[in-house]
Amino acid sequence: MLSKHLMTRMSVRDIRLKWPEAERKLAIVGEIVVTRDSKPVARILPYEPRQRRSRGRFDPVEHSRWLRTFWKRQPRQASTDQLLKRERAD
Repeated sequence: MLSKHLMTRMSVRDIRLKWPEAERKLAIVGEIVVTRDSKPVARILPYEPRQRRSRGRFDPVEHSRWLRTFWKRQPRQASTDQLLKRERAD
C-alpha cells in the first residue's frame, strides 16, 4: 500500500489525457508533481475547503455604534449641497 507521504510524477500531457488515472493517484498518494520536459512545474494537491468563521446575528444597535465611531475618524467633507452651490456660483 502506498503512503500518504509519497508523491507521483505525471507530465502535463498525461494529466490532460489521463485525468481519471491522475485523480485516482491523487486520492491514494496525496500529491502529484506535474512535469514538463522532465522538469517539475507544479504540484496538484487534494482540495480542502476552508473552515468558515461563524458570524453572529446582525445587531442594528451595535452597527450604529460602529458607524458613529467610524465616521468620527473620517475628515469632515463638504456636503453635496455645498459642493453644488460652489460649482454653480463659479
